[in-house]
Amino acid sequence: MNSLAEQTAESFEYEARNERDTDALGAMLADAAEPGLVVGLIGPLGAGKTRLVRATATALGADPSSVNSPTFVLIQEYFGRLPVFHFDTYRLRDVRAFADLGAEEYFSSEGVCFVEWADRVLSELPRDLLRIEVSVLAPTVRRFLVSASGLVSQKVLVRLRSLKGCDG
Repeated sequence: MNSLAEQTAESFEYEARNERDTDALGAMLADAAEPGLVVGLIGPLGAGKTRLVRATATALGADPSSVNSPTFVLIQEYFGRLPVFHFDTYRLRDVRAFADLGAEEYFSSEGVCFVEWADRVLSELPRDLLRIEVSVLAPTVRRFLVSASGLVSQKVLVRLRSLKGCDG
């Protein structure tokens, strides 16, 4: 089964049968990314959100051992071809606490921003958002539903969909 099934012009599904497939999606996302991209990650604990960020940051040239969940730090920064700013909103009290982090400045930077638990802070995220919803289908199987809602995210989504070798 092809793990990349087109849904509409604005979205697609990617099925990862294992961590290598998630890493492959992260590498494709790194190839498609451009400065100013904001990625909202939504999914349960253990779904692979941080794994996808690690794979993308590593493909962009960051040290993979430096990429971990920023649950306690709230923001991690990784540097490679493009800087990656990694937010985790799981432990924040409320939406205002996210705004107080200064996320808006990061969103307008020359980097790529990943926001884990994006559904908790949607009102504070830019309208132009690459939204990735992760579903756990089995112990090692994940479905990534990727959708775009603005100019930058749509350009990235088009490039992501056009990349070859997408059968995980």
